[in-house]
Amino acid sequence: MQDHMKKIALAGTVGLIVVTGSVLFMTNSAESADGRLPYTDEARVAEGAALYETYCASCHGADLEGEPNWQTPDAEGYLPAPPHDETGHTWHHDDTLLVRIVTEGTEAIAGGDYRSNMIGFGDVMSEGEILNVLAYIKSTWPAEVIEIHNEINTRQERMQ
Repeated sequence: MQDHMKKIALAGTVGLIVVTGSVLFMTNSAESADGRLPYTDEARVAEGAALYETYCASCHGADLEGEPNWQTPDAEGYLPAPPHDETGHTWHHDDTLLVRIVTEGTEAIAGGDYRSNMIGFGDVMSEGEILNVLAYIKSTWPAEVIEIHNEINTRQERMQ
């Protein structure tokens, strides 16, 4: 194994830490120990930020601001990409649904005649990478929005 890569065990799962300059990226990582987005894990948030820039920013904006008029369908009936900051609705959904949307794509989840340009990224990113992207997004929200989102997750867990 190269000296810049080291296997470690975290929360009962095996991950790989890759050191690139002074930045640590964790790959092939599973969910956080409590089953929620690892938005307080700096390494996972850093990896999520890099992945967001690569796969998401071109539609959802470099600052998570989304496309203009994101709530109004375009001429073909597609909704523009929504913001992922606190002004959007991402934080209204529990972690499980957010992972499904990113993995399978919005049309697959919404069903019916809902039209979206949002593809599923399940064949592009691993589950750990998807979790890290969502962790990055959540890490940018104000504390009060994070608290509400955590309550949404708790309510959803109780229903299961």
